[in-house]
Amino acid sequence: MLEVSNLSVSYGGLRALTDVSLAVSEGQFVTVVGPNGAGKSTLFKTISGVVRPTSGTITFQGQSLLALSAAERAHLGIAHVPEGRQVFKTLSVLENLEMGAYPKAGRVNWNRSLDRIHALFPILAERANQMAGTLSGGEQQMVAIGRGLACAPKLLMLDEPSMGLAPAVTDTIFERISQIHADGVTILLVEQRVAEALELSDHGYVLETGHVVLEGPYDTLMADDRVRKSYLGLTDE
Repeated sequence: MLEVSNLSVSYGGLRALTDVSLAVSEGQFVTVVGPNGAGKSTLFKTISGVVRPTSGTITFQGQSLLALSAAERAHLGIAHVPEGRQVFKTLSVLENLEMGAYPKAGRVNWNRSLDRIHALFPILAERANQMAGTLSGGEQQMVAIGRGLACAPKLLMLDEPSMGLAPAVTDTIFERISQIHADGVTILLVEQRVAEALELSDHGYVLETGHVVLEGPYDTLMADDRVRKSYLGLTDE
């Protein structure tokens, strides 16, 4: 479904990504993990069209994305739930969800998508007319994910959905993400909670200083000493 090949991105002469390649097949759950500053968010912004690469290719369902704007990419079925939630704080919960339904598939499937969002996050139905900026962090994250689902996406990209949330709230968010995947949505996740993220995944990539340094299925990554020591705090006895 998604193919990123030899992607490089520079900011002001500094390399944020260098020859990054990854693939996401239809129906997969793929996770990208790594330390702060590794380039994970830059990768997502480049896929969604916010940032332009200096070299490399990105294709989605066989179509090159590099000549398409961010809005055009959204119409293809790519939804990007950004780091830090970034809800429209002065709009209501319902209005935020409606903003996500702007792409054609979102408008066509609006009623079905709204029912699905409310089934996943019942609190959003209760808070439909409340300003999004007055919600808790966890509720705002639910709005952000719901807004992504409102476009009836083929690929849902989630950037650090657990950021700044209490552990119990994070557990709920991860449960809902797993349910979204079980319902047939292809997911690409960036996440700091490495163990939980990889456990949900079919395949994972470890990104460090703009390079993919390791990739593989859950068992392979969890058995790797670099992952165990650097990200899980585990050492062999």
